Amino acid sequence: MRFLLVEDSMTLASAVLDRLRLDGHVVDHAPDVEQARAYASAADYDLILLDIMLPDGDGRDFLKSHRLARNETPVIVLTARSAVSDRVSVLDLGADDYITKPFDFSELEARCRAVLRRRGGGASTVQRFGDITFDPLAGTLCVDDRRVSLRNKELRLLEIFLSAPDRIFSKPKLVDRLFSYDEDVSDNAIEVYVGRLRKHLAGSDVEIVTVRGMGYRISRA
Repeated sequence: MRFLLVEDSMTLASAVLDRLRLDGHVVDHAPDVEQARAYASAADYDLILLDIMLPDGDGRDFLKSHRLARNETPVIVLTARSAVSDRVSVLDLGADDYITKPFDFSELEARCRAVLRRRGGGASTVQRFGDITFDPLAGTLCVDDRRVSLRNKELRLLEIFLSAPDRIFSKPKLVDRLFSYDEDVSDNAIEVYVGRLRKHLAGSDVEIVTVRGMGYRISRA
């Protein structure tokens, strides 16, 4: 999934980026409100991790305008303030959750998973489509009795396709969802990962279809 981290502490930001990217997520980092607004207007994110005290303003202002624009992207607030009134204020502004600094990375990961599950309308992350079973947390795809361990980009690409079966995703849209702004992406990168997924799906009743001139979609054969 693609995350936006809004955090001005480079030490904390680097640690969070490393941890989330190790989990296979694509993460962009904004050190201030201005850059956060630019990123949020230019890309679709699955989750935003938002600090409150930023060099050029208050993260709560970003959150408020984010919700006033009817943007439903989940937001987890990262705050050093532990008072109940502070936590209540960000929840009332539209935050989906908060975590108090300093925090354990395993708790941050768990809160991210919980928010994404709630937004997905379920308690489980396991997805079933046709005769395949996909577990994004375990990074596994099951086709009949065959179990496949997916690499990070393969995993995230399948996750994108299964988020909207039969929807056509253009190459630029897939690049936007799979890669952060600081990654160097070759022209045929999407074709390579689609080809790998097709091999993993061989023997199932699920296929990734090329829609000429438009992109790709996943559907049942």
